[in-house]
Amino acid sequence: MNTAVATLDTPPAKKSNPLLEGFARLSNNQKLMLGAGLLAMLAVVAAALLFNRQADWKVLYSNLSDKDGGAVVAQLNQLGVPYQHLEGGGAIMVPADKVHDTRLRLASQGLPKGSTVGFELMDVTRLGMTQFQERLTFQRGLEGELVRSITALSSVADARVHLALPNQNGFFREQQKPSASVVLTLHGGRTLDKMQVAGIVHLVASSVPEMDTKAVSVLDQNGNLLSQSPELQNGDIDGKQLEYTRKLEQMYTQRILDLLEPVVGRDNVKAQVTADVDFSITEQTSEQHRPNQNGEPSTVRSQQLVESGAAAAANALPGAPANMAAGAVANQPPGPGGAPINGEAAPVGINAGANNAGNGAAAAGGDNRRESVINYEVDKTIKVTRNSVGNVRRLSAAVVVNHRSVTDKKGNVTSEPLPPEQVEQMTALVREAIGFSADRGDSVNLMNASFTAPKVDETQVAWWKSPETQDWAKTLAWPLGMVLLGLIVFLGMVRPAIKVMQTPPPAPELPDATQMLEAVVDDDTERPALAAAKQDDGGLHLDTLRLEDAKRLAKENPVAVANIIKGWVNGDSPAMGGGGLKGPGA
Repeated sequence: MNTAVATLDTPPAKKSNPLLEGFARLSNNQKLMLGAGLLAMLAVVAAALLFNRQADWKVLYSNLSDKDGGAVVAQLNQLGVPYQHLEGGGAIMVPADKVHDTRLRLASQGLPKGSTVGFELMDVTRLGMTQFQERLTFQRGLEGELVRSITALSSVADARVHLALPNQNGFFREQQKPSASVVLTLHGGRTLDKMQVAGIVHLVASSVPEMDTKAVSVLDQNGNLLSQSPELQNGDIDGKQLEYTRKLEQMYTQRILDLLEPVVGRDNVKAQVTADVDFSITEQTSEQHRPNQNGEPSTVRSQQLVESGAAAAANALPGAPANMAAGAVANQPPGPGGAPINGEAAPVGINAGANNAGNGAAAAGGDNRRESVINYEVDKTIKVTRNSVGNVRRLSAAVVVNHRSVTDKKGNVTSEPLPPEQVEQMTALVREAIGFSADRGDSVNLMNASFTAPKVDETQVAWWKSPETQDWAKTLAWPLGMVLLGLIVFLGMVRPAIKVMQTPPPAPELPDATQMLEAVVDDDTERPALAAAKQDDGGLHLDTLRLEDAKRLAKENPVAVANIIKGWVNGDSPAMGGGGLKGPGA
């Protein structure tokens, strides 16, 4: 008997989108949380991109006046160049890639003009300009150029120069000397030393004809006089003198350290030298008169000979002719004397070289009178002495030497004073090093004492308080904060919803094939069936016989029956035994 099996044709199932199915399985709260998380993630990503793409700003101009700053900002708005102001408006910043291009474009329009004008004032000549206006324009231009030169110094923020240029006339004695005043505005925390102030003074004095450095006054923004006044230039206090004294003392101190450090150690000797330096300027002039010595000849300065009487003509000159006329010729000086310079002088009125006639006339009782005055040059020495500046008048040296370290046999380190002999040797070395002079009043004092070990501050700054760590943290704060915020949003809001969407719905649990078979075999539930079939000879229905055969096969060979049921469930039609299960009468 053949059994007809009817199969029902079912339409193919449509493929569904897993993402939509997962989103549909979410609750309303989960859907809201997912949307908020996605928006937060987009905001974090946009902020990170904006931070990374932020332009690198650089200074376009700094220290602009209000007038120039306004003109530059107006021109930047016209050019469409973005700009920023630093705190206080002290500088204008633009993107780094537009700095040079913007400067060139602004320079072509004459910006910034600057609050200081120089000799460019002379380029513009007006019709009808008087001589006074020309002189005033030149003075303004010269002041502006000096301001530009002075503000080029790194410590000077701004400067003002006032020149007093008197009118010159044709009278040289009535001409006045020019003068100048300079007011400096220094950067915060910066100062000018004496050499820099002297440079500014000489710069101004050299720029104006006939101007003396003493006529230049330099002040700072607080009203302090920086230039040295003329009253103190020749005084006792001078910066150069103090600097020279300090260098001299350092030189002597270093000499002492160079000698003693190799002997006692680098940190075991301290020395100080005090120098008394004479900076006074003295000039001495001396005049000395000495007699002629060692037979040196003298020089006749002047000679006067006076004779009167009858024998004046004969005794006018030694060795002169008897008929010599009286007068200027007769008053000629005699020749050099044959006697030594320091010898005995001949008596006045007696002429050793007179002839016998003259002597006879004199002996005859004539009234004769003869006077001779000779002036010789005096030995004179004029000596001018100028003492040098910076002579050392006295040196005082103080030296302290540490005790020496001694290690005993057990390894213990102790300190003990130096032997007196070694102290004396060191004192002698110090004296030789500084050029000791007892006549000058120098003094050297060398003391041997134990040094106190300095206390080491073991307090260490925590690593998170160090400036390097704080700078590093500030640099990485923004990127790390963005990453952390993104992780919090993703893990707390987005990831739970995605996890729920990716989890498939729980499938109905299928019972085991054996259990299904037993359930079917043992099931006695009455179900509607077809019309009863014909009975066989034994009085049993054919369906009943087939059911009994199936039960007996399931109990004898459950594996084969289970495979058949799996095939039915999966939609297959396996065959067993050449055509399936056949019962009696099949």
